[in-house]
Amino acid sequence: MAALPSTAACASARAGPAAGILDYAAIHACLLRGDRRLSLPILTLLLLAHFRFLAAAAGAHFSPAVSRLASRLRLSPSMAAVTLLALGNGAPDAFASAAALRGAGGLPRAGLAAILSAGAFVSAFVVGAVALIAAPFAVPPASFARDVFFYLVAASALFCVYLSAEIFLWQAVGLVLFYVFFVGLVFYMDLGAAGKLVSSAELEMGRAAMDLPVSVEHGKQRAATIWTVLTKVTRVWDWPVTFLLKLTIPSTLPSEWNRFYVCANICLCPLILLYSFSSFIPLDSRIVFLFPQIRFPLWSVVLLVSFCLALSHFRFEKETPERENIASTLISFVMSVFWISTMAGELLNCLAAIGVIMDLPPAILGMTVLAWGNSIGDLVADVALAKNGQPTIAIAGCFAGPMFNMLVGLGTALVMQTARVYPKAFVLEFHVGIVVAFVFLLLSLMGTLFVVTWARFRVPRFWGYCLMGLYVLFTIVSIAIASSSG
Repeated sequence: MAALPSTAACASARAGPAAGILDYAAIHACLLRGDRRLSLPILTLLLLAHFRFLAAAAGAHFSPAVSRLASRLRLSPSMAAVTLLALGNGAPDAFASAAALRGAGGLPRAGLAAILSAGAFVSAFVVGAVALIAAPFAVPPASFARDVFFYLVAASALFCVYLSAEIFLWQAVGLVLFYVFFVGLVFYMDLGAAGKLVSSAELEMGRAAMDLPVSVEHGKQRAATIWTVLTKVTRVWDWPVTFLLKLTIPSTLPSEWNRFYVCANICLCPLILLYSFSSFIPLDSRIVFLFPQIRFPLWSVVLLVSFCLALSHFRFEKETPERENIASTLISFVMSVFWISTMAGELLNCLAAIGVIMDLPPAILGMTVLAWGNSIGDLVADVALAKNGQPTIAIAGCFAGPMFNMLVGLGTALVMQTARVYPKAFVLEFHVGIVVAFVFLLLSLMGTLFVVTWARFRVPRFWGYCLMGLYVLFTIVSIAIASSSG
C-alpha cells in the first residue's frame, strides 16, 4: 500500500508529453520513486552538466562561428550583433513567445512577461556580466547610442501600447517594421562609414580568429599544483561533451579537420535539423521512397541518405582542405544555435523540476526560473564573446537580441492575433508585474546610455555591479508582487 502514492505520482508524471529530451518529473517520480534525497543531488548534477554543455557549445563553437562569419562577410560588430547574434540568441525565444501568445488562459500574459523579464535580465544582468569580465573597454559612439536608443524607443512605444490595454493591426505591423528599419539603418551606417567601423585592427582580429581555435577555457589550466586533481576530473567530465559536440558541429578550421568527425557531421546534422523541426514536420511522417508501394518514416529516409553520403565522403575525400569553407562555418553556426537552444530548454525544465520538488510557489518560479532559463543562451553566448576578446559584439548583442525578441518575436505573434480580430483591437490583459518589468527595463537602458556616454563611450566596471544590483532589486520586487497577487 505504501507504494501506491509513488505509483500514482509516476503515472501522473508520465501522463503528459515530455517538454524536452529528458522528462525530469518522470525521473523524480518513477526512476527515483519520489525520494527528494536522491532526486535533488541527481538533478543538480544534471543541471551542472547542462551548464557545462552550454558553455562548451557557446565558447568553442558559437562564438568562433560568429567571429569568423563576421570576418568573412566583413560585418561590423553592430551589424554582426543585429543579424547573426540576434538571430542566434533570439530566434528560440521569439518562437516560444509567439507560441505563448497564441495560447489560451494566462499564456498571452505569460508570453509578454517572459519577453520583458528576459529583456530586463539581458539589459541589466548580462550587460553587467560583460562589463565585469571585459571592462573597461571602448564602444563605438554612434552604433552604441543608436542600439540603446532604438531599444529604448521600442520599449517605450510598447509600454504606451500596453497601458492603453489594446493593440490594433497597424500597431503590431509597426513593431516588426521598426526592427526592419533598424537593421536597414545599421546597414546604411556601415556603408556610409566606408570601413571606419570595420577597422583594419578588427579585420586582423577576425583573421586571427579564423586561424586559431577559440575557447573560453583557454588560460584556466594555469592554476597551481593544488588544482591538478580538479583539472583531471574536469577533463574526464569534458570529454563526452566535447566528443558529442564534435560529432554534431562541423569544425571550421582546416587544422582541426578530421575525416571521421566530418563523416559523422554529414550523417548526424540532417537528423538533428529534422528533429528541430519536428513540431512542424513529425519525424514519423510516412513518405514514398524508392518503392512506390511502401511508405517509410521520414527519419529513416533522411538517415539512409545522410549515411550513404557520409560513407561516400569517407571513401573518396582523404585530403585536408586548404582553407576554411564558408558552408561549414554556416552549418557550425546553425548547429551551435540548435545546441544552445536545446540545452537552454533542458536547463529550464530541470530548474522547473527542482523548484516543484522543493515546493516553491509557481509565482516565484515564473519570475526567476522561467526568466533566467529563457535568457541563459544570451548570457552564455555574450559572456563567451566577451572572454574571447569580442566585447563590442557582445555588448551590441545585449541590446539587439532582446529587441529582436520584442519586435520580431512578440510583434509577429501580435500581428497574428490582431489579424484574427481585425478591424477590432486585440485586448491586452493588465498586470502590475508587467508594468514593473517595463519600468526596470527602461531604467536599465536609460542608465546604461547615460553612464557610458558620461564615461566617453567606455564601459566602466563599476556600472556592471550597479546593473547587477538593479536586476536583484527587480527580482525582489517582482517576486513580492507575484506572491501577493498570485
